[in-house]
Amino acid sequence: MSVEVGSKVQGKVTGITNFGAFVELPGGSTGLVHISEVADSYVKDVNDYLKVGDVIEVKVISEKDGKTALSIKKAIDKPEGQTSSYSQRPPRQGRTDNRSKDFRPKGNFKPKENFEDKIAKYLKTSEENLSTLKRNTGAKQGGRGGRRG
Repeated sequence: MSVEVGSKVQGKVTGITNFGAFVELPGGSTGLVHISEVADSYVKDVNDYLKVGDVIEVKVISEKDGKTALSIKKAIDKPEGQTSSYSQRPPRQGRTDNRSKDFRPKGNFKPKENFEDKIAKYLKTSEENLSTLKRNTGAKQGGRGGRRG
């Protein structure tokens, strides 16, 4: 007997691992309740919530290639309008979301130099650096004798 996807069934916990719990379903088939499907809150250790031999109600999420995915938290009926505990957390302290995604300077910002002035300054310093470099390395390249020219 195959269990239908979306149905709620009773099952017996047959094994617990660090990633979830194996549950024996009616008809002899076995499914896995992943650690993320054990409870609405964060689950660090499945052993804190389940023991081998526990009879639990699970909801069949999916069935693929003979593997059945189960959920305990989806099997629990919640009253209308209630959501998971993750969305009910209080907001972080000391952090406001009034930040703007616009990183441009505010106000009437004007650069001190325009582009042409910056290029002229760069070319001048670059030529000075090149002439200094040539002067300092020219004597070292001569080998015997001195400068030829």
